[in-house]
Amino acid sequence: MTAAAAVPRAIVIGGSAGSLDALGLLLPALARQLDAAVVVALHLPREQPSLLCDIFRHRCPLDVREAQDKEPLAPATIFFAPPDYHLLVDAGPSLALSIDPPLHFSRPSIDVLFESAADVYGPALTALLLSGANADGARGLALVQRLGGTTLVQSPASASAAAMPEAALALLEPDYVLAPADMAPLLNQLHQGRIA
Repeated sequence: MTAAAAVPRAIVIGGSAGSLDALGLLLPALARQLDAAVVVALHLPREQPSLLCDIFRHRCPLDVREAQDKEPLAPATIFFAPPDYHLLVDAGPSLALSIDPPLHFSRPSIDVLFESAADVYGPALTALLLSGANADGARGLALVQRLGGTTLVQSPASASAAAMPEAALALLEPDYVLAPADMAPLLNQLHQGRIA
């Protein structure tokens, strides 16, 4: 595989309790020239609109939007899962919304996002699992790794809710275990082809 072929083309991020603080450090520090789409699924209250786009739109150098069904994935864009929908990556690549039953009591489910993205992107995917209070995302992260993608887990010591990163670490040895402040510099390097 050439160095160019190894450069990831999509980043998927999942988190729950405590992950908003991590995203506050991570997303604004992503490079404007990022060559990947960024897709984020957080566990949110189902009965109210998400404020994530409002929170991050003016803090990030990338375009920020709430994901729409059948929307094509675009580089240098952050897509947030809307409340009460599973968010999947489909062929194209594009985004798909689903009202299938919750997993781990959650819709959107991080596993659903990670597994669908791994199927589409394979080794061209980078997946990050952040702070959270259940095991959602661990199984999906393991599939990302099995299909050759790059895996990052927030260090449990830096997470306000360590159950989610700890569940991932019990299933796999990720490529990186990092505090949130260290994640964006790594992603910026990965997506400029400086790390194989």
